[in-house]
Amino acid sequence: MSKDDDIHDVQRLYPQIYVACHTDHVRAVSTEWRISSQDASILVHLDREFGLSPRDLARHLGVAPSTLSAAIARLSKFGYLSSVPGDKDKRRRELRLTARGAEAIAATSVLDAERVRELLKRLTSPEQKAALRGLALLARAARQIREKS
Repeated sequence: MSKDDDIHDVQRLYPQIYVACHTDHVRAVSTEWRISSQDASILVHLDREFGLSPRDLARHLGVAPSTLSAAIARLSKFGYLSSVPGDKDKRRRELRLTARGAEAIAATSVLDAERVRELLKRLTSPEQKAALRGLALLARAARQIREKS
């Protein structure tokens, strides 16, 4: 199997999971979490363990840092993210997802929790662990790409 075949597999398989587990979008004002799809798109780019600078996030999202600033302030006020000094450079701020932010993502995710639960139930325990390990590896590689750009 060539590397191109691997690429095509990811391009083919990921959308199958997304389509099977996708849920209808809910307006921000109609949930207790009060986050819009734009807010959610910010939160899903953050991690509880790995920090991301506001500038890098803005560049990745294709928006001006000043545009992102208001959203960061609002999401921070709700307790969904924190802005902490960087690990390498204490003068540089890093955004991190909080436990409350992780709850908000789970509650407002475009992936329906019940559908994901059903999907995972169709796998044996070793298959579940392998699938989740694979997703974790892809997420780690995605973070490395993000850090490089």
